[in-house]
Amino acid sequence: MDYSKIFRLDNKRALVIGAGSGIGRECALALCAQGAFVIAADRDMASVQETCKDIPHGQALELDVTDASQVAALAALGPLDIVVHTPAINVRKSILGYTLEEFDRVIALNLRATFDVLRTAGAMMVKQGSGSIVLFSSIRAAATEPGQSVYGATKAGLESLVRTAAAEFGPHNVRVNVIRPGVVETPLTQQLRANEEWNSAYAQKSALGRWAKSEELAGAALYLASDASTFVTGSTITVDGGWTAIDGRYTPPLPA
Repeated sequence: MDYSKIFRLDNKRALVIGAGSGIGRECALALCAQGAFVIAADRDMASVQETCKDIPHGQALELDVTDASQVAALAALGPLDIVVHTPAINVRKSILGYTLEEFDRVIALNLRATFDVLRTAGAMMVKQGSGSIVLFSSIRAAATEPGQSVYGATKAGLESLVRTAAAEFGPHNVRVNVIRPGVVETPLTQQLRANEEWNSAYAQKSALGRWAKSEELAGAALYLASDASTFVTGSTITVDGGWTAIDGRYTPPLPA
């Protein structure tokens, strides 16, 4: 093993979904920096084109993962060595306040679309006999709070999917893992961070006493994509600043 090159991704092709902003953007930059050809995908083409300005070898792809036909079309991209999938949404409401339309909307992206990407990428990689799939969960899969019922359920379900996919794809040399972030400064959390009470409370609940920056998640994705993790599959890597280790908990006010 040449440990000086253990994280290098030269001659690898990576698809990063959600690369227009936040964690997805940082993952795309990290993989590219280690030599991968990165297909940066997002439903917002303008944002992903901005990402590609910082990727010397790659391309932008407009992709709405809730559209099954667009996900199926990924097979036309050719061989993929790495797939990183980050998109998710959250509707923060009490169970009694949740509507079925909101339930369906969160499930559609966080679980159904993720499953669709997982099986599409899995089929491609099983056929070629190699590959690494990296999905993103949340600490809400394990440590929930009021208002996080459906979001937490989708993330717990996603982690279960990963374990099963790892078992099914493993004989074909395809690895599947999940990263479980804590609270991260992304466009998805902008509304929370704009509220000083919520912003401060969440920061204080981790062992490190702050929110994560998006780039602090990219290292875990790079590890799982690289030869540094060739015997890692079916695993959940927690990157939460010690939140779950010290049982962080905040009970925010909820809309009626």
